[in-house]
Amino acid sequence: MVRKSKITIFFLSISILPLFFVPANAYVLQGPHLLELMAQNIGKTESLFVSQQLALYDDSFKDGSIELKEALKYIFPEKFRSDVVSKNGKRIHVVSKGRSLTIIDGKTVASRETIFDRYKDIILYNSRSALMQKLVHLGINTSVVSLGRFENKPVYILGAQYPDESVSQIWINKETFRPFRWIISTERSNGLIDSLEVRYSKWRKIRKIFYPMHIEFYQDDQLVRIIKVNEIKVNPAISGALFDINRLKSTYPEDKKDTFLSNQRQPSELTEVQKMIEEFKKIYE
Repeated sequence: MVRKSKITIFFLSISILPLFFVPANAYVLQGPHLLELMAQNIGKTESLFVSQQLALYDDSFKDGSIELKEALKYIFPEKFRSDVVSKNGKRIHVVSKGRSLTIIDGKTVASRETIFDRYKDIILYNSRSALMQKLVHLGINTSVVSLGRFENKPVYILGAQYPDESVSQIWINKETFRPFRWIISTERSNGLIDSLEVRYSKWRKIRKIFYPMHIEFYQDDQLVRIIKVNEIKVNPAISGALFDINRLKSTYPEDKKDTFLSNQRQPSELTEVQKMIEEFKKIYE
């Protein structure tokens, strides 16, 4: 009788095991479907104005950090402008239909985006097709989706097999389908790899859209930048001329000497963090 009871318990245990040990890839959504849900749960609008506080952290600053005011303008889904203004200078960064331009102190200094400029892409490209095209261009393998855990909560990971963090990937809340972590890996012209982690938090609903009110940037687990949103205006009137790259190029001549790099090293020798620090030093100091 005792032996029979043991056998019964053994087979019951085997039958229950599948309820507790679910394969890692079970119930995982496909990349396109996941991006569709992400876009839907961020929402859509025609234009957006964002006023925010920007803090940069580096030992080269007098007090270890600096703070600047930044204004963002979005015209969805292809136009974006950032204006950072201080007492000593101004930085303008514009994206329009796949082209970009950065202007510092009245001089055009770059015609490409840095790794730090990309955080807004998951908001600007607000449809599945546009977002997928952009993410693929930035090196995310959208055909790879896995389940992982963050702070003991299940999450979707687009672009990598959990727990691999060596490649570009986006972590998405499994309940809200809004992104909260983006690991961006990019190769410099000299072959070295820059990696940046962006963390989005405090998503707030404004009318029909959600926007992250707090964004942190980490490199090698070290905090290098924080964005705190102060104000958001939905569907404000914004002039398209503000995004006219050809007009901006004719207005602001190119700085061929790269004088914004105060240490005079070649751009390829600088990490993306160093480039960012040098740019903002120019307008702050």
